Amino acid sequence: MTPECLNHCLTSQERTFFNDNGYLIVEEALDPATTARLVAAVDRVDARARTDANRSKLLSITNIIHEDPVLVDLIDCPTVFPKVWGILGWNIYLYHSHIDVTPPADNAALTWRVAWHQDSMRVNDEIETHPRPRLSLKVGYYLTDVREPDRGNTLVVPGSHLHDEIDCPADGVSNPEGAEPLCVKPGTAVIIDRRIWHSRSPNLCEQTRKVIWYGYSYRWLRPKDEMTVAHLYPQLDPIGRQILGAGLSANGTYDPVDGDVPLRVWLQEHCPEEAERTLHKRSQSRPPAMVRGKNLGRQ
Repeated sequence: MTPECLNHCLTSQERTFFNDNGYLIVEEALDPATTARLVAAVDRVDARARTDANRSKLLSITNIIHEDPVLVDLIDCPTVFPKVWGILGWNIYLYHSHIDVTPPADNAALTWRVAWHQDSMRVNDEIETHPRPRLSLKVGYYLTDVREPDRGNTLVVPGSHLHDEIDCPADGVSNPEGAEPLCVKPGTAVIIDRRIWHSRSPNLCEQTRKVIWYGYSYRWLRPKDEMTVAHLYPQLDPIGRQILGAGLSANGTYDPVDGDVPLRVWLQEHCPEEAERTLHKRSQSRPPAMVRGKNLGRQ
């Protein structure tokens, strides 16, 4: 990373919008050249993964970072990654990646319309707090034009991340009250709280819809897919290795030292208020005795 990425830190207005609505749109996150390289990478994966017989079906493939250098470059995208650490803090990594390719559909032959859900599956069944904790977020890089509805847009219910349940028709066709399509142009990034109720939707236009999704979480959360990335470590800088899961020890995910979280070290040097903001939030959430115990060196 370079200090220029600090020009894209999360603003107070963006933080408020994300906390209130559960998503954030980052326009012009990718320049046209990068968008074209990403489209080419997605097309190569698509060509390998699908045959002519299933070319009309939705493609969703996980564990895609190793597929192309441009996908590696995207893990700390300078226009977006500062907003990710602005929301989650510095003890983070990439725990999930996938591409979605939604070809044009025959409206009359469609067997599905919507599939409303929150991300993280069993987390939502087994976690005990209400509302459920954020834990992670996803960044969707939109590579094709979805500025109008019915182009395979992601549907969201703004503000629903604070509700463990929503009144959603079970017919697989209707949408809950307040549902909106995310209508964005190519090169846009959309950041969504994992808890926001959302759904895919049919692509009823002539253009195939292509999106790359990167999921960021705290380093103590297990990966959601294979994340075949360890062979990439030698070519990455320390922050890149952190993002792709490297660390000094298992305990370093819970009580990290500088070698575990070079992102924290970088922020302390270049943007100390960001590093301190997360530390302050952590300290304020602990009982006073635990804070004092940590300062005295208790394990």
